[in-house]
Amino acid sequence: MRLSPNKPEGTQEPMLARLTVLSMGLGCVLWAAVSVWHFSARAGLDRLAQRGAADLQLASDRLVSALLDYRETAVLAADHPYIKALTTDDSGIAPQVVSEVLQRFADLAGAEQMLLLSPSGRVLAGPPGHADRLPLTPDILRARQGAAGLYHTVQLATGQRVFSFALPVFAQQTAPTGIVVLIVDAEKVEAPGRGAPVPVWFTDDNGVIFVANRSDLVLRPARLSATQVSLAGQKLLQTDLRDLPALGLEISRDLPVIGMTGHALADATGVLRTARVQAISLALGLIGVGSVILALWEWRRILARDLQREARINAELERRVTDRTAELRATNEQLVRTQAELVQAGKLSALGQMSAGISHELNQPLMAIGTYADNAGQFLERGYPDRAAENLLRITAMAQRMGRIIRNLRAFARQEAEPATRVGLAAVVEAALDLMEIRLKENGISVDWCRPDRPAVVMGGEVRLSQVVVNLISNALDAMVNCPNRRIRIRIVPGPTTTCLTVEDTGPGITQPERVFDPFYSTKEVGTAEGMGLGLSISYGLVQSFGGTLRGENTPTGARFTVELQTARAPHSGTPPPQSIPPHSESTQ
Repeated sequence: MRLSPNKPEGTQEPMLARLTVLSMGLGCVLWAAVSVWHFSARAGLDRLAQRGAADLQLASDRLVSALLDYRETAVLAADHPYIKALTTDDSGIAPQVVSEVLQRFADLAGAEQMLLLSPSGRVLAGPPGHADRLPLTPDILRARQGAAGLYHTVQLATGQRVFSFALPVFAQQTAPTGIVVLIVDAEKVEAPGRGAPVPVWFTDDNGVIFVANRSDLVLRPARLSATQVSLAGQKLLQTDLRDLPALGLEISRDLPVIGMTGHALADATGVLRTARVQAISLALGLIGVGSVILALWEWRRILARDLQREARINAELERRVTDRTAELRATNEQLVRTQAELVQAGKLSALGQMSAGISHELNQPLMAIGTYADNAGQFLERGYPDRAAENLLRITAMAQRMGRIIRNLRAFARQEAEPATRVGLAAVVEAALDLMEIRLKENGISVDWCRPDRPAVVMGGEVRLSQVVVNLISNALDAMVNCPNRRIRIRIVPGPTTTCLTVEDTGPGITQPERVFDPFYSTKEVGTAEGMGLGLSISYGLVQSFGGTLRGENTPTGARFTVELQTARAPHSGTPPPQSIPPHSESTQ
């Protein structure tokens, strides 16, 4: 057998070429995987930063709004005539009377306590057992200068974190004659944010966490013993605290109104995990495709050396593989685009439902606020400041009620139900009639309302039941716009197990009773402000959340809606049922 002397050298050349191609291919795969990981991680962290900033802004607005509500209470108290009178030497008013007024303000706002001080810090009125003099904290010093002061501290005796509001009292002098101090427990303003998925905390000028939605973070230093690492162009924090993500993206925001800085730590582990999975998937895919191409190339080389016919077959197979790869890539790109469109459509749908629900549910409280504001202005013009103050207090109550309405809307949208409590149904009806009084008068509608002769206490929620009654009255009012005889009849029939509330009108009746509770079903013209068709649907869900039923039917004179609720059991203490609003007259014109 004759051996060619050049065969070993010829064998080494293809091997060297294959190793070179393999090294270049692995280098390209590594470069592509790193690039995909970096791009995916950077894009994911950018989106995470936007979501975290939105969560932080929501938590910050909630905290600032709560503190401003307390400050408004202190402002109203500082303008009270009894409080002003006690700060003057010749007032003649008893401190005990002012202490009771301050306690009522504190109870209304949900604060711990409220005090009246002299400019020197001596306590003029307040709860029993309080010190005779308070230290001159920064908020009190600012109030002595005629401005509103805010201060936060930890009470050494109880370890309780509190916010302190100090407002000057002016009694016909240019300089303050007294100082109203409102003390609020910090846990009350941070409680609504607990349980949020993103940890949020607020630090003061000393770098101490004073308010947080995680209890373990309270009164810790702002640095949190965290290690800062840089990944994908972002600086992340690595912590070992139980309530914080192991690796998170920190977002901060200054809150000059309350003198604090808000912080949020968005969990970045999911984003980095997704980027890692995408990079590994791409690397494995490229290695698989490269392996196939390398195998085909080797196979083609061997077959080309033996038979030209086999070489043509291999070329056809390679062309088919290339075409199939292009088709798969195009299909994958189409799937990605379709997925993005579906996600965007879902976002728009959720936003539309939320906007429609909020606009519809907040319409009545906003109307009430406008009515009370107009009344307050008229009372001031006629020289009735007490009546004007009463209307302003009602505006404050409406604002708090709007907050409760928003929480109820969120609970309804998520199919959550707050526990039902004892509610006086007659008081709810009369509160709804108060809200609708102006519209009823403007449309010339008479109301036949007769308060039941015995208490009608049901299981439900006061605000949500009020919304149901307002929706039923509003629908009846809209249905009778073009009717000559406009009359609404409201009756309550208490029972041992169930209590029924009926609202009847003299309108044209229900066109399609089987669809009256469907979302967005409305007989009003499309495009009108009240024509979204959500009122009865939301009312139906609210009544069901109390364990009751809502049904609509036609009568010979119009339409009737019946709300059937569970009758509340009498309390063991023997206290009278909650009928907080004085009864209306039999008929309102």
